[in-house]
Amino acid sequence: MLIATTEAGRVVKKPSKPVIGTMLASLHRGNAHLVLERVEDGVEGNWYVQVLLRDDNTYQLEYRDGVATEHYQTRTISQKKVLTAMLGWAAGRGDWRDAFMWNNIGSQFETGEAPQLG
Repeated sequence: MLIATTEAGRVVKKPSKPVIGTMLASLHRGNAHLVLERVEDGVEGNWYVQVLLRDDNTYQLEYRDGVATEHYQTRTISQKKVLTAMLGWAAGRGDWRDAFMWNNIGSQFETGEAPQLG
């Protein structure tokens, strides 16, 4: 199941493309973030993509592929590119990462806990 969550605590189960777009467009600079997470019964690990709209008006986009060592980050000024990536991730498409240069930041989360944006 796909779940979308914002810093304000808004949670939407099985969000549609328009809902994801609205949630992204509603972010405000600073500590505002949006997380899309895959949750499946009986499956261990964390699979998510998250975005933070930073104070400098850039988007910090991150994703995690199950384990802490597979946590990646990039930045962009394009809300459109972020939305395309998030929708691609949500749809399970393999090409959603292609528009970015990603840095593996998994070593920052060696405890295995999900990191907090901000």
